[in-house]
Amino acid sequence: MTMGRGLVSTLYKIARIANDVSTLASGNPKRITRRMVNKFIGRKIASKIYWRR
Repeated sequence: MTMGRGLVSTLYKIARIANDVSTLASGNPKRITRRMVNKFIGRKIASKIYWRR
């Protein structure tokens, strides 16, 4: 793995965490619920695609 790819991966993870924090800090229950559902669905789909390979 190259240094650039590791940096991009790290920055992407930080951005995702910042989005989670922003969503929780908003205090908007609809936004929080939507974020949780989207993450759950995304993890289920990603795990099925990953295991098929």
